[in-house]
Amino acid sequence: MRYGRVMVRRTDTRQRMLDTAADLFQTQGYHATGLTQLTTAGGAPKGSLYFHFPGGKEQLAAEAVRLSSERTGTMLEAILRDAPDAATGIDRAVGALAKFLTESDFQRGCPLATVALDAAAASEPIRVACADGYASWHGVLVEYLARQGLTAERAEELATIVLASIEGGLLLARTRRDLAPLRAVAAHLHTTLDREFS
Repeated sequence: MRYGRVMVRRTDTRQRMLDTAADLFQTQGYHATGLTQLTTAGGAPKGSLYFHFPGGKEQLAAEAVRLSSERTGTMLEAILRDAPDAATGIDRAVGALAKFLTESDFQRGCPLATVALDAAAASEPIRVACADGYASWHGVLVEYLARQGLTAERAEELATIVLASIEGGLLLARTRRDLAPLRAVAAHLHTTLDREFS
């Protein structure tokens, strides 16, 4: 583009729209987030949504869920990698999620749950993206617990308990606007993991 204006690459606009969608879907859900809000908040022209996402809002949501899932999975891997033991690792992961929740005034719980509860039953692409996201986090936990010395079967089972407990704690904490449920889950998981590895 001429006259001193900076040309924005298509990928920048697309990424900005994905980032914006991930944030809006996490806080508001799928149905409460409109197309105009997505394009305006993403700083994109209205027609650009279908240019970058020919499948429309549904495609954008599925891709935004995948992006959020990857980011959360990367954070979880880093936290667990640096932890001296499983109980401390899970404590730190729950602590990071609690921090996101309080810093957002209880608007940002699990980056998948709001969309999963809101739209997964009506949209197969969104359901699959949510299921894949949860499966990837589960996989991170299974791999970590197995490296700590658990059998593959026990690591699978315990990873499911950890993930489901944290998800429930986040949902209750967000709904109550109080970290007490999440803290109770963290304390229980700490005790469980301490016992498991003692």
